[in-house]
Amino acid sequence: MFLSYPILAALLGMLIAQFVKIPIHFLTTGELRWNLMFSTGGMPSSHTATIISLTTAIGLTSGFKSNEFAICVVMSAIVMHDATGVRRHAGYHAEVLNKLLVDFNALVETLKDPNLKKTESRAKLKELLGHQPAEVFFGAVTGIIIGFLTYLVYPFSS
Repeated sequence: MFLSYPILAALLGMLIAQFVKIPIHFLTTGELRWNLMFSTGGMPSSHTATIISLTTAIGLTSGFKSNEFAICVVMSAIVMHDATGVRRHAGYHAEVLNKLLVDFNALVETLKDPNLKKTESRAKLKELLGHQPAEVFFGAVTGIIIGFLTYLVYPFSS
């Protein structure tokens, strides 16, 4: 089965960006976390690397003045804005809600109300959802590099 060059570039952008999160996290914290391969957030943004790899591939194959490239640029801007805006703030909200849940449980324990048999317990909300602007920037750099390298290596790219 042959994948189209743009799809291959996008998939490689996603996979490589996800994998690179592991050694970057290890170098910055000393903690080896393999589950970062399947998580959102972190350095670099794999959403950005994916869409920018696709955009680069479309630009190289269809032309940087084509309608397809224009569509990809607009979609890329939306994805990157979402990563640094809505998703990042949703992560901040999750952090606050998790703190409120801890405080609520501490309050209930303090009150020791006999009518309350069990304190509120829920799974902790995922806090690492979006990206800092630098993470999105390096996701874009990763995507451009992967888009170009895939173009040079993939035999059916042109």
